[in-house]
Amino acid sequence: MINRSFRQLPLLLSLLSLLIFGGFASDAEAQETAAPEAGAVAEKHEAIPLKAAPLFTIGKFTVTNSMLVTWVVALGIIVFAQTATRKIKQIPTGAQNFWEWLVEGLYNFLESVIGSHLVRKTFWFFATIFIFILFLNWFGLIPGVGTIGWGHHDPVTNVFHVDRPLLRGANADLNLTFAMAAIFFTLWIFWALQENGVGGFIIHLFGPKGDSKGILKVLMIVVFFMVGWLEIVSILFRPISLSFRLYGNVYAGENMLESMAHIVPALSWLIPIPFYFMELLVGLVQALVFMLLTAVFTLLIAHHEPAQGVHH
Repeated sequence: MINRSFRQLPLLLSLLSLLIFGGFASDAEAQETAAPEAGAVAEKHEAIPLKAAPLFTIGKFTVTNSMLVTWVVALGIIVFAQTATRKIKQIPTGAQNFWEWLVEGLYNFLESVIGSHLVRKTFWFFATIFIFILFLNWFGLIPGVGTIGWGHHDPVTNVFHVDRPLLRGANADLNLTFAMAAIFFTLWIFWALQENGVGGFIIHLFGPKGDSKGILKVLMIVVFFMVGWLEIVSILFRPISLSFRLYGNVYAGENMLESMAHIVPALSWLIPIPFYFMELLVGLVQALVFMLLTAVFTLLIAHHEPAQGVHH
């Protein structure tokens, strides 16, 4: 029997396309003013700039170096997934074995966290988010990302400085991380309404918890009504916290590697190596944190009874 996890692959691939165009739209809007002014003098940057550098324009849309990385990684994942599942064997080998291990491992892990009911409905999103973020983070560590591009030669230090790199770590661009967080927020609202209904969703936010009677019940109604508004503020803040957490960690890591490479120019090939291994771990942790936080947020709004099989 074909592994049940493979049934999620078409949805995984579709969301990847959604993420690509979501990042494209936000990047294009944000980067229209990012192009350098005519006649501007190139400056020496010891840190990675906050904004992604524009590469070219398609009509009114500006394509940046972080968007190019997003497309390359997404296309690579899609091609690999299609190749691995083109001819599924009863006893998997090679690419199918790796893909089946990855998808089924994620499925079983998420099932132990949010339960079988929710995982059947939401696995396609959480698995895609994890795989997409993980490989974007690791792709940004490939030599040449951020160091190959257009720049100027410093006659004082006799070093070539890249002012506009061809490739940039995609998650070091706030536009992409916010696009992913916004997609989750939209899906979270859909799942919340689907599980609770409009009335149940409002009761979940503002309704009193626990059993109480008399004056205590009235007091609890007032208290939980006020707490509900705090919960709404917390919910609205989630896309911001999710996007800045991922962006901040990846951007800080890339700046650290950049700084280590310039401490001793003659040893720029050696000093950053230990930090590359640390960033490999950070890339994995950040992908896991983003997936787990979104999964737990969904569980909190959709979980009703312990009998649904949720393991704490």
